[in-house]
Amino acid sequence: MNMYATLILAFAMSMDAFAASIGKGATLERPGLKEALRTGAIFGAVEAITPVIGWVMGIAASKYIIAWDHWVAFTLLGILGGRMVIHGCLKKTTEQQPPRAKHSFWLLVTTAIATSLDAMAVGVGLAFLQVNILTTALAIGSATLVMASSGVLLGRFLGPVMGKWAEILGGVVLVGIGCHILIEHLGLFG
Repeated sequence: MNMYATLILAFAMSMDAFAASIGKGATLERPGLKEALRTGAIFGAVEAITPVIGWVMGIAASKYIIAWDHWVAFTLLGILGGRMVIHGCLKKTTEQQPPRAKHSFWLLVTTAIATSLDAMAVGVGLAFLQVNILTTALAIGSATLVMASSGVLLGRFLGPVMGKWAEILGGVVLVGIGCHILIEHLGLFG
């Protein structure tokens, strides 16, 4: 793979994290650059690790991994997104509870894992090509760092405008990403 193909792959792999991070940023109280970079670093690290894991697993047994990765992503994103939608619907508009200053580390890691399972599947495919997996994983992680950090900052501006609907929309986006992954892997609608 040449440099341009690697960059295109890296930014394509970061799109799910970008969408999820917009929702994460929208539910926080005015997240700053520090929180955006924290979220981006977590998403980027996970997104860099998963293709390497996929690559190693692809060398060992690719047909077993590809058979279930989309179901895991669909389930995790469905649970996380459904939880956000339910929490947003139960929140009263007059509720005086202040928005969170930051998300927990484990919530971000879980969301990052759920949005990076497609990168693991890509890693499986890369096991059969002549690529430097470490360079490719670093490119994917770096692109995700930039995109997820940008998403949190964009969510900062969307959150106050959307109020309680920001959390609902963020949950719907996660569920939508999960459905898209499942539909794409099952070959439905095209």
